[in-house]
Amino acid sequence: MVNISPAVAVEGLVVTRGGRPVLPDLSFAVPPGQVVGLMGPSGSGKSTLMRSIVGVQRIASGRVEVFGLEAGSPQLRRRVGYVTQGPSVYADLSVRANVAYFAAMVGVGEEAVDQAIAGVDLTPYRDRRVETLSGGQRSRVSLAAALVGGPDLLVLDEPTVGLDPVLRRDLWALFHGLAESGTSLLVSSHVMDEATRCDRLLLLRGGRLVADTTPAELLARTGTNDPETAFLTLIESSQVAQ
Repeated sequence: MVNISPAVAVEGLVVTRGGRPVLPDLSFAVPPGQVVGLMGPSGSGKSTLMRSIVGVQRIASGRVEVFGLEAGSPQLRRRVGYVTQGPSVYADLSVRANVAYFAAMVGVGEEAVDQAIAGVDLTPYRDRRVETLSGGQRSRVSLAAALVGGPDLLVLDEPTVGLDPVLRRDLWALFHGLAESGTSLLVSSHVMDEATRCDRLLLLRGGRLVADTTPAELLARTGTNDPETAFLTLIESSQVAQ
């Protein structure tokens, strides 16, 4: 049997804020080459967990490894792409200038810049300053900046918020295309209907892992027909068990 090392391994992760545990004790592993959905309501700890994985969150205890290395290690800088909830690009630069800047940081050329911009459907806007774009378009510039280096792990915090249904569909198709080429993706969302677009699900509530499963297993386990009802069913059953 072939032993496949996880893209992300989290063990006993504890993160506190103001003396209060935000993530009290998380353990899980993310396999490579999958689109893993990190689902849960606002305030459930999704962003804190993602910051821990990319190495920018101070942790109280536990272990977070990415491709066998401690999260945030210098060797991972070119292997991990991270898109925050808010656009993380320069408003006074054009779309192309922004992506080219990040491309220079990771040592790739103009062809990669054009491919990243095309991948998020922004080619018609490549010469426009980011400050003139809509909120959804700005988010896509951030995504292009993360994609340009061809990362092995892509961490996306609410990437489809504010996007129209057609663009959301196209982005999820892009995510799955990346996974098929070997990229691992961790995608957070509080919109439970996006759960069915994932290969695997991590469901968070109150900083705790409610379920680590697949969409089909989630529905079968709860005897429901949609992810939102399934999630609520899990919450209710966990409250009864407490």
